[in-house]
Amino acid sequence: MDYREHRLAYCEFLISSQVNYTQTYLAEHSERYSHDSINRFLRLDVLTPGVLWNNVKKDVVESEKGYLMFDDMVLDKRHSQKARLVRRQWSGNEKRIINGIGVVSCVYVNPELEQFWIIDYRLYDPEGDGQTKIAHMLEMLENVLKHKKLSFKTVLMDTWYASMQVIKHIESLGKLYYCPIKTIRKVNDSSGDEKHKRVDSLSWSEEEQLSGKLIHLHKMPKGHQVKLFRLGLSTKRT
Repeated sequence: MDYREHRLAYCEFLISSQVNYTQTYLAEHSERYSHDSINRFLRLDVLTPGVLWNNVKKDVVESEKGYLMFDDMVLDKRHSQKARLVRRQWSGNEKRIINGIGVVSCVYVNPELEQFWIIDYRLYDPEGDGQTKIAHMLEMLENVLKHKKLSFKTVLMDTWYASMQVIKHIESLGKLYYCPIKTIRKVNDSSGDEKHKRVDSLSWSEEEQLSGKLIHLHKMPKGHQVKLFRLGLSTKRT
């Protein structure tokens, strides 16, 4: 069954509704759709990443200076006890662990137009598919390179993805990357004479605050350096 018309109507409802997002509420305020028809649509239609890309690809404007941005979010399902994919996980919004559905998303950004498009996503279901968030991120990155074939220069990602595996892979592609690192991450800004120490214990000269500091991340290959920047002394983000 073709549910494209239902998809459009349901998406418009989610965007326009400010308070209530239930099927019952939509049916009560629509002459066209009943509760049963919306319920059937939600049960039977499959909104895959491929469907998302097919709907957005004609709108994406590429740039040689483009960014790929990877992030994850948790859809709050604190009142759901039996819904599939709901699991206890950390929510950045709530700053605590909640019941929710994890989603890893890939966004394409055109910095020249200051526009962006969600081009891919993955549902975080480690019990179902055994995939980590990092595995999802790398899979989507490869999909952009091999299938979507979008031009980009830089990868933007959250702290979660600042692993050796991800960093080395992005470097092997010849791309730049930016990501915050945790304050407890061990680094070494000496020539190897000193032990690694927490990044929040580093001292910064005036020049380094402007131009960055070359350091070695703990557990990275010997001699491998990355450049750190402070995002304003007040934020204490590195």
